[in-house]
Amino acid sequence: MDVSFLGGPHPQHGVGVVAPFDFALDRELWRWVPDEVSLHLTRTPYVPVEVSLDLARLVSEHATLHEAVRALSAAEPQVLAYACTSGSFVGGHAGERAMCAAMTQAGGVPSVTTSGALLEALAELGARRIALVTPYTRSVTRSLERYLARGGIEVTARANLGLTHHIWQVPYRSVSAMAHRAVRRKPVDALFISCTNLPTYDVIPQLEAELRIPVLSANQVTIWSALRHLGIGAVGPYQALLNPSARPGASEFGTTAPGPAAPRKGGSDHPVLPDTPLL
Repeated sequence: MDVSFLGGPHPQHGVGVVAPFDFALDRELWRWVPDEVSLHLTRTPYVPVEVSLDLARLVSEHATLHEAVRALSAAEPQVLAYACTSGSFVGGHAGERAMCAAMTQAGGVPSVTTSGALLEALAELGARRIALVTPYTRSVTRSLERYLARGGIEVTARANLGLTHHIWQVPYRSVSAMAHRAVRRKPVDALFISCTNLPTYDVIPQLEAELRIPVLSANQVTIWSALRHLGIGAVGPYQALLNPSARPGASEFGTTAPGPAAPRKGGSDHPVLPDTPLL
């Protein structure tokens, strides 16, 4: 059969993603990506260390980043993203900037990290006081708070799970419960859900409707920032970062959809919170 009339495949914009070895949410990243973008993922080498500040340092070493970017070079990505919150805040602001510089030097294209993208997203929303939700231990959570404080962001409330492994298995119900615990304590401008290995895509619109504030997550801000370098918008329903009409001050915020979402890959447009017990 002659299929020349199809004219494809269509040109793709490539995003190279470097993730820690235990990253398990490839499909979640793809849900924020429009059809004209392809993700090219690689992982850092396995190390037998639990989720901790020590692990964050190991998976963010410049030699490790250099090898990971080299592995992506054959796909010729147009932008690089380091998808790990703790790995990108553990060295502070200077460390985060050095990571971006190291990846750009190795790959020859612009680079972003999750923690850098978080500050960029908070600036986009004008958020200065936030609630923080993490799956981490208290020591890792405190390190993130220090990183944010040096970026001019005040964490006024927080909740964490204290996990050191299998973070990708945390159910939406647990994420939602943490968010409600954190936000009910003090007024905040936004909520950030940390860790790229924590599932968040479907829970974000649910929480924004219930809490009536913008909700950001690690995977969301990483993809949003990377695509922004390409002049392309991330896709996702009801999410304030991606849909300006859904931000505070817009009449429909937290009550109705901000209009039709851009086409996206996979899943329903409506969140489903599994009825699973809290961790």
